[in-house]
Amino acid sequence: MDATEFRRRGKEMVDLIADYLENIEQRPVYPNVEPGYLRSLIPQEAPEEPDTYEDVVKDIERVIMPGAASPACTELETVMMDWLGKMLKLPEEFIAGTHGQGGGVIQGTASEATLVALLAARSRTVRIILANDPQRPETDITSKLVAYASDQAHCSVERAGMIGGVRMKKIPTKQSNKYAVHGETFLKMIQEDKAAGLIPFYVRTEHTTFFERTKHTHPILRTEHTPSILCNAEQIWMHIDAAYAGSSFICPEFRPLLNGIEFADSFNFNPHKWLLVNFDCSTMWVRDRSDLIGAFKMDPLYLKHDHQESGLITDYRHWQIPLGRRFRSLKMWFVFRMYGLKGLQDYIRKHVELAKEFETLVRADPRFEISADVILALVCFRLKGSNEMNEVLLKRINNGKKIHLVPCQLSGQFVLRFAICARTTESRHVREAWRIISQLAEEVMQELPH
Repeated sequence: MDATEFRRRGKEMVDLIADYLENIEQRPVYPNVEPGYLRSLIPQEAPEEPDTYEDVVKDIERVIMPGAASPACTELETVMMDWLGKMLKLPEEFIAGTHGQGGGVIQGTASEATLVALLAARSRTVRIILANDPQRPETDITSKLVAYASDQAHCSVERAGMIGGVRMKKIPTKQSNKYAVHGETFLKMIQEDKAAGLIPFYVRTEHTTFFERTKHTHPILRTEHTPSILCNAEQIWMHIDAAYAGSSFICPEFRPLLNGIEFADSFNFNPHKWLLVNFDCSTMWVRDRSDLIGAFKMDPLYLKHDHQESGLITDYRHWQIPLGRRFRSLKMWFVFRMYGLKGLQDYIRKHVELAKEFETLVRADPRFEISADVILALVCFRLKGSNEMNEVLLKRINNGKKIHLVPCQLSGQFVLRFAICARTTESRHVREAWRIISQLAEEVMQELPH
């Protein structure tokens, strides 16, 4: 959709909204639909090829308005999470429209999903222990809980531990192991903490390149200790966060990066980062929905309704921290239909190719080095030299206001990150970015000692 069509479609949408408001008194105050009405009105999977804009808009009246704003808000979210889960080829246990006990929910951010998973894990652990030892004070249990995350983890993980009132321990990683958690290291920490009287209950995986290669970050394939020993037997909740890179898993060639998801309790990524869905939209799946509901369920009189115990609907207020929620699945429905699965895959692949182009430019310049494997559309690189030199370079780049980069630290080194996420990025933009970086690098190297 180019700018001209966007203007035309925008005006049409304003007219649609104005017509709705003008005739709102002709519509029923309470929807005349039965629970589950929506699933039968739309396909069970996202289209391979794009639908027309006209067909999408027609379906607003046919599919959404009979149940506006709820139950349509709830039911479309359930189906869209199933659509996306199938695009990712998640195990059936995570798909709501199956015989499994799981399902998906849209959170605001990955930080929120991390916290929700931690709180659900805490609640589950307390319930399990109290079932075996009813006389034990709950405060005695919670004071001994310990969660884990890689030392490469985002600060939001530590923040979740602070909010959840549990200690968070960082699992050390090494550059030689590509900053992945080694199974033996994790096992040793668990054993030491249990010997000290602590209760391991939660691990959140993350990787430096912002994708979670489960076979590396969880001791599933890197150690003789099986998942049943480390997670199932220990009843440790495993949360996989693929905030940025999760979008790429819709491509078959990148899906192996998610191998091991079958052992996870929850999984999350942000379509608003790399799947063309506007902020906010952080998709989260759980293996067993009762774990979330058990942590957050409250049923005051003013929130009760006729179908809440029927098993026919999903009460998403029990799946999240806030009680209220927006109609976020509507934008997912539009994007998935307007692009189709193939269109979204092409979009991801193009960005990966552009990142490889940037990597080639960096490697061809002897002044620079690549700091981590380039697998998706993120390139970690730096000038060969001091951290000070790279800090000055980053400041010059961002002060120029032509491009914007953000840093990270790897093995004590200050590293620059070049990420391609914008819909309109082309090869010429990558080359222009490199021209700017290269020129500023020359200036910095002349001014500072190497």
